[in-house]
Amino acid sequence: MDTALRSAAPAATVAPSRAAARAADPTTRALVLAGVVAGPLFVVTGLVQALSREGFDLSRHPLSMLSLGDRGYLQIANFIVAGVLMLAFAVGARRSLGDGPGRVWAPVLFGLYGVGLVLGGAFTADPALGFPAGTPDGYPTEWTFHGGVHAFAAPLAFLALVAVTFVVAKRLRWEGHRTAAAWSIVIGLACLVLCVPFGPATSIRLFVGVALGFAWITAYAVSLLRR
Repeated sequence: MDTALRSAAPAATVAPSRAAARAADPTTRALVLAGVVAGPLFVVTGLVQALSREGFDLSRHPLSMLSLGDRGYLQIANFIVAGVLMLAFAVGARRSLGDGPGRVWAPVLFGLYGVGLVLGGAFTADPALGFPAGTPDGYPTEWTFHGGVHAFAAPLAFLALVAVTFVVAKRLRWEGHRTAAAWSIVIGLACLVLCVPFGPATSIRLFVGVALGFAWITAYAVSLLRR
């Protein structure tokens, strides 16, 4: 029996040591760092535009409508860059996580969030609500193809973001980080409520929900870097 235990001991430590080695790898750390950067870059860039673009009113216009008009390319780039950074982070998270809950689904959901952001930038929303200037007030009666893809990309991103907070919460509990797990669930529920696409102050709630979700991603990415 002693011989069997000694022979089994190295096998039991192989997976954690490999996971630790991957997490310490410079490439993995650079990929995880993308998750730290994505949120602040997206939120700050979007907020600066929201406050400076003529005719844009965050209390009426969703942030994605900044992709329209003369300087729309800035928000298009903002979406795509943030999405690519999230895809990189998904790979970094996959390389950083050893065995245990969320090892597969957390990276998948981070990746889906990135895909939603890229699609949201590549396929712009249809003009509406008087933006850009000269657009009729109200919503368009018909969607264009790119407007339809954009309308699909938004819930894809939001639902992936909410789902990954619960997946990570389960893993955090498994790792013994119960307080962090509880906060992850609270943030997931808050994002779910804030990102409901109807009701009062919809555009502001959407922006706050995205900012809160990205703040959570940044915090989790930092925690992966510190391990």
